[in-house]
Amino acid sequence: MGAYILRRLLLIIPTLIGIMLVNFTLTQFVPGGPIEQIAAQIQGEGDAFRNISGGGAEAGQAAPSGYEGARGLPPEFIAQLEQEFGFDKPPVERFFTMLWNYLRFDFGTSWFRSISVVDLVVEKMPVSITLGLWSTVIAYVISIPLGIRKAMRDGSRFDTWTSGVIIMAYAIPAFLFAVLLMVLFAGGSYWQIFPLRGLTSDNFADLSAWGKIKDYAWHATLPVLAATISSFATLTLLTKNSFLDEINKQYVMTARAKGLTERRVLYGHVFRNAMLIVIAGFPAMFLGVFFGSSILIETIFSLDGLGRLGFEAAVQRDYPVIFGTLYVFGLLSLVVGILSDLMYVFVDPRIDFEKRAG
Repeated sequence: MGAYILRRLLLIIPTLIGIMLVNFTLTQFVPGGPIEQIAAQIQGEGDAFRNISGGGAEAGQAAPSGYEGARGLPPEFIAQLEQEFGFDKPPVERFFTMLWNYLRFDFGTSWFRSISVVDLVVEKMPVSITLGLWSTVIAYVISIPLGIRKAMRDGSRFDTWTSGVIIMAYAIPAFLFAVLLMVLFAGGSYWQIFPLRGLTSDNFADLSAWGKIKDYAWHATLPVLAATISSFATLTLLTKNSFLDEINKQYVMTARAKGLTERRVLYGHVFRNAMLIVIAGFPAMFLGVFFGSSILIETIFSLDGLGRLGFEAAVQRDYPVIFGTLYVFGLLSLVVGILSDLMYVFVDPRIDFEKRAG
């Protein structure tokens, strides 16, 4: 197992370089870069953003081609901007400079926010942790018992009506469910039970420890529920189908023939095999919700998280933020893939990736 993990860790390096290379190359052909946005702001031709920070060459990103929005500005001014953003260097040099800095976890400074990329991500992290962690935990706590019960009562009235609920949950977009929750419970048209925006109250710092916990939970309830709905439906069906597949196997029939109780058959034999794919997928599911938290949900509930950060960075062409977060998220995704394999072995020690690799 150690050799397998070592090989997977070594594969992270070329995979991560490939991810960065593809995205870096794509930015060579994307119009409307930071220099064009600044030129548009000066000329009053469009939206641009306010501050230029010395991101410099360490960000290593691609210069926009053509500078369509820069027409009419002095060439000396454009050359100064190119030098400040590091666009006066060849793309190959910028790319390898970026990789070298990123290997040392030096992600530079946001070009339009005057703050380091690391500090910016840390600042937005609490929102994503709230949505990702609690959505995943709630989905597992509800979906696993519900999926097991549906499998044990397959075809019954309980299975039928719960399947209808699950199909509705799967079909409703998360952002639409968020709007519905807001209208019903946040003073839209019916009840004013939960706050409309944010994760904390204005007087959060003055509250006691228990008061802070209650205030945090009070604010997080609606956005967490909105982020949970689709993963809850998917996980429930996955659990049910996994248990049904195991229940119909020969070893279950043999265990029942030996006179074991249904509870012993279910939790002593079926559970470990059926839950293998469900439990082992926990790291990947958490990462998916954590980093893929809906931009619309964050916008609807006025939450300033990583979803909105990524969207705004893409609109602004804030390349240090785009590539810095891409590098970190790509690295974490690859590490989580290894953790998922370890979870398989933890749940079922009979799995040996070393033999399968050989």
